[in-house]
Amino acid sequence: MCALEVSSSEEMTSAKEGRLSAQTMYEKCIALSRNLWWTWQPDVINLFRDLDPIRWRQLDHNPVALLAEMTPERLEARVSELALHSRINQAYRRLKEYLSQRPLWGRTHAGVLGSKPVAYFSLEYGVHESVPIYSGGLGVLSGDHCKSASDLGVPLVAVGLFYDQGYFKQHLTVDGWQEEEYIDVDVTKLPLDLCTDAEGKPIIITLETRSSRLLVKVWQLRVGRVNIYLLDTDVEGNSPEDRELTSRLYGGDNRTRIRQELVAGVGGVRALRALGIKPGVYHLNEGHSAFAVLEVMRERMVDDGLSFEEARREVRQCTVFTTHTPVPAGHDRFDPGLMEEHLGPLRDALGISHETLMSLGRVDPTRMDEPFCMTVLALKVSRKANAVSALHGRVTRQMWANLYSWRAEDEVPIGHITNGVHIPSWLAWQMKILYDRYFPERWYERMGEPEVWQSIYNVDPGELWETHLTLKNQLMAFVRRRLSRQCRRRNEPDEVIEAARSILDPNALTIGFGRRFATYKRATLILRDPDRLARIVNDPERPVQFIFAGKAHPRDIAGKEYIRAIANLRHDPRFNKRIVFIEDYDINVCRHMIQGVDVWLNTPRRPLEASGTSGQKAILNGALHMSVLDGWWAEAYDGSNGFAIGNGSSHKSEENTDARDAESLYQVLENQVIPEFYDQDSDGLPRRWVLRMMNSISSLAWRFSSHRMVADYVRLAYLPAACGTSSEMSR
Repeated sequence: MCALEVSSSEEMTSAKEGRLSAQTMYEKCIALSRNLWWTWQPDVINLFRDLDPIRWRQLDHNPVALLAEMTPERLEARVSELALHSRINQAYRRLKEYLSQRPLWGRTHAGVLGSKPVAYFSLEYGVHESVPIYSGGLGVLSGDHCKSASDLGVPLVAVGLFYDQGYFKQHLTVDGWQEEEYIDVDVTKLPLDLCTDAEGKPIIITLETRSSRLLVKVWQLRVGRVNIYLLDTDVEGNSPEDRELTSRLYGGDNRTRIRQELVAGVGGVRALRALGIKPGVYHLNEGHSAFAVLEVMRERMVDDGLSFEEARREVRQCTVFTTHTPVPAGHDRFDPGLMEEHLGPLRDALGISHETLMSLGRVDPTRMDEPFCMTVLALKVSRKANAVSALHGRVTRQMWANLYSWRAEDEVPIGHITNGVHIPSWLAWQMKILYDRYFPERWYERMGEPEVWQSIYNVDPGELWETHLTLKNQLMAFVRRRLSRQCRRRNEPDEVIEAARSILDPNALTIGFGRRFATYKRATLILRDPDRLARIVNDPERPVQFIFAGKAHPRDIAGKEYIRAIANLRHDPRFNKRIVFIEDYDINVCRHMIQGVDVWLNTPRRPLEASGTSGQKAILNGALHMSVLDGWWAEAYDGSNGFAIGNGSSHKSEENTDARDAESLYQVLENQVIPEFYDQDSDGLPRRWVLRMMNSISSLAWRFSSHRMVADYVRLAYLPAACGTSSEMSR
């Protein structure tokens, strides 16, 4: 019986009896658990939580693992105890209706894609914390892209890799040093199905290199109406080294990376073909999967008798590329030896020389010493290329201007589509209930319309503030649990553990900082003047507290030093009650933080933040964004909807830039943020602050949603690529 099949006679019998039989109820719960649609349905999340709140938390909110511990009879007993039958039946019916309906937006605006679906390639997907195949922003962006494509009814399939050890679990030592732990993921406890052929045998993709043959199996992950196909080299017949090739995200050396990208790109295209899927558009989300277009060219040469140049022109017309990083080190580069070892057989099939292949990844094809760059390949073989914010578009055109030396810099064909976030996934259910009372009926079907969000001004300010305080208190409880658990794991004294259980003040201004600890994100900027910071956080009338979280790449020693500097503030009596660091930043930690803080802090060294979406998640829940004018904030801040650090300029000297931005950060805190937050009326309501919250929600929520983002991709990229028409991306 497949994931959504429950016997109709069983349902009819259950309906007559007024309740579900144990087996039918169990099957419906299984069906709900195996489509990640539930991850943005608060009522279904609460349903799973109610089955066993303690195990739900212990199992990282994984309903597949939770149900695996229950027999139908045990589940029936629990459901009967809590009278959950009608809730299960309603949730199951809603899922079936969701999957069977084709939404109006997709039918109206993306109809041609129904016969020419988009194939979306990404190296990571952050859909939910229970499926740990992501590391951070890129993965969460990919997950949100798939969710919005599902909600809008955009025909899209996604391709990536299955990492059976995921990204690492982060633990800090007593002195604050990050240590990494990799845990084998039990695939039977994930909502994955092995893809099989017509005879029921697993689909196996074969990839030839000069030195070996790689076998790849394919898993299917359902995200609403969108399927994500994950490639896995843990296949009998592969060498022990190759069986572990896809085990870790962003692990290993350059040889591991090129082999992973060969699997994701070339293997991904072959997997789609084996599944009978014929895309009309190929969307490369970052350059990691750019080898895919070479395989598509080979297919066109075989199927249609095209020459390499003809195939190259044809494939270019249907390829879209999104670049995410303005940091040069973030673009993969491979030497000629690695390229020949891994792409040699494909090069033979394409009928091109080694130098011709290398030239596709070189800015200057005549430079024999230039390595092969995946981003260069993606730019050369795509009809549409975009950055992920307006400022990032400008920076990217500067970065790659040499690739288009015959054009003026502002004519470089790289536009921008600013990133957004999936509102239903990040909006606290308490806030949704509040919006439901004041917003237009079925407002959540019109999330991309600015008029809908003007309804925030109809909300009673006191009610909005009380809802925010509820979420803030939930964050305090979460932080205390996590910190006490960290202390117990390190075998710290009982008094330290006990202090962690009561740390932080729910009434104090609370500022959150959560992101990857790359040095350019400057997590320690606030520490530049410790004495001044101590005065700020310990003001007896207007205290301030900070919650930090984030991981550094295992090889990023400087990033780890930043973590240690912040984590070790707990040993400083000036800060130990005001600044905390939460281990193992993931979607769950992020969700609690962005829903409960008063202010979300972002301090990148401009212009190195491509977009940054964590602040977009925070504003949905009433938190105010305080950031350097970089990434999305450079096009969002209007003076009344948050706070700006600096004036949007940067000095040639990084030291001078950091000094100026730190001074601005302190001044904004002292002269704007703190006074406005603590300017409360006799009822304890900070009216100016709440008005700024409303301004933020009304002006930003619709603009920076992934529904708007995906709609932009359809209009500016997917439809032109599918139809062969031209369209200019916004700049």
